Amino acid sequence: MPPEMKYFCISEQTANYLQKYIVVRKRKVFVGERTAQDILNVIKKHKNEKYLFPCSNIRKDDIPSFMTDNGYNFTEAIIYKTVAADLSDLENITYDILAFFSPSGINSLFVNFPDFKQNKTRIAVFGPTTAQAARDAGLIIDIEAPLPNAPSMTGALELYIKKANGLK
Repeated sequence: MPPEMKYFCISEQTANYLQKYIVVRKRKVFVGERTAQDILNVIKKHKNEKYLFPCSNIRKDDIPSFMTDNGYNFTEAIIYKTVAADLSDLENITYDILAFFSPSGINSLFVNFPDFKQNKTRIAVFGPTTAQAARDAGLIIDIEAPLPNAPSMTGALELYIKKANGLK
């Protein structure tokens, strides 16, 4: 990669990962707060760049739509495919809590267990699109993150467990 290459990352986590595995020296890494909208605000300041948009075969349209609608020079590159893992060996196991971090996780649950019944299993979700996928699938959400008092899944789980056990 040429040293003048710029990297635009949705989150600090992605930027840290890149910096760990690339030689940064003269390269510039731009970071959003947590969402695609955050990084789009940064991209607006770099209109004349050529962009490569690495993504999954399952993705939201916000970034490509923004790039197309605003005349940016970009190429989409599907670099990985999201598929449901085979979980059939877990069929007769019950869990207290199932945590989902993406809508594809919800899809995987029902691909693997089409007759899944929530019963007493608690459902934890991270992010609004995952929460909506869970609701659309008829699941009752017990734990949701990020929230102002629980920006991480571990924080949300901790709050839930304390509440469930009558602790403060």
